[in-house]
Amino acid sequence: MTETPPMTAGTPSMQDTGPDLLSEILRAVRLNGSVFLTARFSTPFGVVDPKVYDQRTPMSRLRHVSILHLIVAGECQFESAGEQRRVAAGDLIFLPQPGPYRFWKGAPPRTADASEVVRPGAIPGVWIAEYGGGGAAVRMICGFIESAEFLFAPVFRSMPAMIVEQTSGAGTLIMSTVDEIVAQVGRAAPGSAAVLGRLMELLFVELLRRHVARMPAGANGWFAALNDPVVARALQLLHHEPAGRWTVEEIARRIGSSRTVLNERFNALLGRPPIEYLAAWRIQLAAERLRATSENVLQVAASVGYDSEAAFSRAFKRLTGISPGRWRDERGERLTV
Repeated sequence: MTETPPMTAGTPSMQDTGPDLLSEILRAVRLNGSVFLTARFSTPFGVVDPKVYDQRTPMSRLRHVSILHLIVAGECQFESAGEQRRVAAGDLIFLPQPGPYRFWKGAPPRTADASEVVRPGAIPGVWIAEYGGGGAAVRMICGFIESAEFLFAPVFRSMPAMIVEQTSGAGTLIMSTVDEIVAQVGRAAPGSAAVLGRLMELLFVELLRRHVARMPAGANGWFAALNDPVVARALQLLHHEPAGRWTVEEIARRIGSSRTVLNERFNALLGRPPIEYLAAWRIQLAAERLRATSENVLQVAASVGYDSEAAFSRAFKRLTGISPGRWRDERGERLTV
């Protein structure tokens, strides 16, 4: 049985669930944006970021980092995860889980490592780069989004390896945000670093919203699930009541579906059944509470639906590889899970 059950009175529509779920998951992974580089490359040039950051560079101590490159002027070639694109002024390149990537123009004698060409600039934390052969210039402003995402959290891991968004004509909010980022970098005024961080977060959220709106029929992953009437309604319940004593039967009953359809849709879109998804979401919430509150482990466990500290600790370690106590001691800031 794979038909879509009808919407029933009292159950949220996709329009109700999508934005709320997106906001909740973004809060849970603790986004922190920043601009880390303003650069001018002149033709010919070639630069590679090996994703092994030198200890001197801005991102060497960050945890989960997604990269954004805004092309301010000029054009060049950009390659990541085996995909090559020509990018030009107005393009925003987003790498959700960046591995090594490179960009170039012309035929440079060598490809430089990114750590070779950056140096501290006028804004604390924002480095500068001037590099190349002296020809036509390409200007970039580069930022990152840091998060406390785990391997099982859905935001970045269900996205393509590289997204290129054209910001020119993309809408008033994106265009005004891009313009303000460029202006703030040029001013280098007191407080610019903090303002740039908030602007980069806003740009990222708008990029996500556009990505969700464009999801094609038949796509899978967490964002596609927001457009599915069965899975979106189930996610609404699990996210709003994570500590509930949920069974597949009860979730299906509450959303007006069958157990078979619910399991099929979850597995097709998210690659896991509802209860396994719920376990991961509970641990994500618990990790944030351990970091942000003084509640003891038993209180945190109860808040996400565990009756005993032992059961919670086993589940936490199974999914993260470390105990709740160690997570709290380290504050989740320097661990690679």
